[in-house]
Amino acid sequence: MNKVRTMEEMPLSGFHFKMFAYTGGSAFLDGYIIGIIAVALSVMQLQFNMSLTVMGLIGTATLVGMFVGGMIGGYITDLIGRKTMFIIDLLVMALASILQFFIDDPMQLVVLRFILGIAVGADYPIAGTLMAEFSPKKNRGALLGGLVGLWYIGYAISYLIGYFMLSIGDASWRWMLLSSAIPALILLFARLNMPESPRWLANKGKEKEANAIVRKIFGEEVIMSEEPETKEKTTFLDMFRNGYGKWMLFVAVFWSLQVVPTFAIGTYIPEILAQFGFANGTREYLGSAVINIVYLAGLIPALYFVEKYGRRPTLIWPFLVSSITLFVMGATSGLNLSFALILVLFIVYGTFNTGMGIHQWIYPNELFPTHIRGTAMGFATGISRIASSIGTFFFPSFLAHYGLAATMYVCGALFFIGFLVSLFMAPETKNMSLTQASSINKFSSLKQDSFTSNKTIN
Repeated sequence: MNKVRTMEEMPLSGFHFKMFAYTGGSAFLDGYIIGIIAVALSVMQLQFNMSLTVMGLIGTATLVGMFVGGMIGGYITDLIGRKTMFIIDLLVMALASILQFFIDDPMQLVVLRFILGIAVGADYPIAGTLMAEFSPKKNRGALLGGLVGLWYIGYAISYLIGYFMLSIGDASWRWMLLSSAIPALILLFARLNMPESPRWLANKGKEKEANAIVRKIFGEEVIMSEEPETKEKTTFLDMFRNGYGKWMLFVAVFWSLQVVPTFAIGTYIPEILAQFGFANGTREYLGSAVINIVYLAGLIPALYFVEKYGRRPTLIWPFLVSSITLFVMGATSGLNLSFALILVLFIVYGTFNTGMGIHQWIYPNELFPTHIRGTAMGFATGISRIASSIGTFFFPSFLAHYGLAATMYVCGALFFIGFLVSLFMAPETKNMSLTQASSINKFSSLKQDSFTSNKTIN
């Protein structure tokens, strides 16, 4: 008789990569939608003669929408199901993308970009929960972390599409904004064939349906989990109760501390390189291109190390290395270092910083149980987007008023605080089942109770 195995013990298969493609579309669309607006605005502003305020509203509407979408989307996902929300979300995304083509007033675009942001923000918690709930425990970190790479791919492709569409002429911006409907519709039709999460079904008391999905995908001798899925009602505030508030604080803080310098520096890399003394010619743009390529390349070793060495070291030490690198940049900003040396410092910073970014998808999906997994991921996504928008907004003003050295010191200090937070708070969830990872508080309490009882008896 064959040994019964759980779906978390199954080896990587074509099904897992198919789920990665389904869920990775969320990160891809996020990068694409945020990137394409920058190119479209360069053409659009000439036709509408928009003020800086209106342009700022268009640029930030998506981020504000993502905050709202993350906050409510994850909660609704836990209530009505992963697949259902995945379909509704993409319908909204595709429709809003199409409607952008027909606007005749910039404020209409502000509204549509806000709606797009809601849809993208809601897609994050759905994607993360589905990928986590279907992943083998030995590969879950790499699969979740790999989703980050698709954001960079979407962002890069949006600039290429926008560049080639410039030749269309005055109406090119309409086609650029419409173009996000194409990947949204492709992903929508692909997701129609995907299964619902067995863990979510079991949590809602539908064990028979959950087990049928597991057997259909993995075989008759495979079960969902050795640990029974608890049937708990989804309540928004549960992510702050029963010890989960500590994990929510940890996730929200480390994620925000990581993205504030990342988005700020990433947005203004050419200006930063110019202040290092490379404003002549095209070297600052060459440097920007190389740096952004390295951002993506930095994920490759991180996806290996997160499974070999664990979550804690691959978050803690990159925070420290990124911090030290920025401190060095600040200290040497007035020394006229060579272009190659500055580029090396940025490459070191970019490699480690992007590598630790994979934990944005890993920790929130591992530390919370099924009934609030989407809620927690959505809340953390919303907080991080507000933090990143604030950092990006104030960065150029701070750089102008206080100079390059002070700016690098502040960014380095934020990373150093992230290092301390991670050092004292980051748990290790490597090779744990989802039930074990989301029950660390309970296990700790049981150990403490046992220790206290033994001490009393002795």
